[in-house]
This record gives sequence, C-alpha cells and structure tokens, in this order.
Amino acid sequence: MLKFLTQFFTWWNGQSLNTRWHTARNGELVGHDEFGNAYYQTKGGKIDSALGYCRRWVIFNGVSEASATPPGWYGWLHYLTDVAPTQETYVAKEWQLPHLSNQTGTPFAYRPTGSTLREAARPPATGDYKAWSPGA
Repeated sequence: MLKFLTQFFTWWNGQSLNTRWHTARNGELVGHDEFGNAYYQTKGGKIDSALGYCRRWVIFNGVSEASATPPGWYGWLHYLTDVAPTQETYVAKEWQLPHLSNQTGTPFAYRPTGSTLREAARPPATGDYKAWSPGA
C-alpha cells in the first residue's frame, strides 16, 4: 500500500503511476546499470514523429537523482551513442574509478581545507587577510 501511495503522490521516488502505465504500454527494456536503474526505449525503436528520434528514458531505483546515471548510460540516454552499454564489450581500465552520484548535501560531500563544514578546525589566517573596521 505504501508503494502505491508513494507512486501516486510523488514523482521523485522511482516512478509515478503514469510513468509505469506509459512504460508498460510503450516501453521496451534495454538494460539495467550497476545501481539497479532500468533503461527503456520506445518499443521496436519506433521513431517519434514529433521528435524525429526514438524516445529513451530511465526509471531510477529509489530517489530520482540524475547524477546517479553512469557515463555509459548517460551517453546512450542523450544520443551520444546508439549502442547501449549492455550491448557493448567495453571493460573499464584499471585506473578508472567507479561512478559516484553527486554527494553534495550528504556526509560524504567534498569539504576542502578551510571549509566551515569540515570537521577539523579551520587553519589560522596566513597574513594575507586584513579585517575591515568601519571608519578606518
């Protein structure tokens, strides 16, 4: 029941009921990524007459966060490549890091030295800063 209510009243938790209905009627599953996101295109690769190309979309596993789309799937969704990552034989290089979604607003966000949000104490001023005082 909770899943139904979530899909009925929100759009950011996976998919809405309308998206589910549209996907069931018009979508063809192309593949999944390592995060469990599902990628679809129009059945049979049918060209949309209004757009001039086949529609492609993603249904996120959990909260809809665009930065959670890995690079290969991002390229496919944005028509940078016609071959979906599930149909490629690409193997990541040993020096490539795994994809991370945007960490801003989470405890894992990058906080450089001097950030007021960093847990460590802020380093003292280095002498290049002179405080302003009114009337001086």
